[in-house]
Amino acid sequence: MSLQQYFQTILDQLQSSASVKTVYGDPIIAEGKTIIPVARVAYGFGAGAGPVRKGEGESQTEGKEAGGGGGGIWARPVGLIEITKEETKFVPIRERRKLVGALLVGLLLGLWLGSRRSRK
Repeated sequence: MSLQQYFQTILDQLQSSASVKTVYGDPIIAEGKTIIPVARVAYGFGAGAGPVRKGEGESQTEGKEAGGGGGGIWARPVGLIEITKEETKFVPIRERRKLVGALLVGLLLGLWLGSRRSRK
């Protein structure tokens, strides 16, 4: 398989998996509301090929090429869309603020405890 064919195969697979359902999950209907989860999705991949280096006693590999590649997908929930008879609204998930707050509290506590310990 040539490098161009390899990239085309990866691109075809990514295009088939990049759908609206990947970003907006299955709707959930409960208590007169329709809730649609929303996520941020990113794809990444890489591949390479080149000649096989000849080692000691490996005359069979001379002039041949080898290649490889890989990829991945990253998805993070960002909120949800809430649909009722009265309105439709986006409700963001605010986990990042809580995480930053917890990190700051931990950092300040660590600095405070460190300064107390160095005084003794």
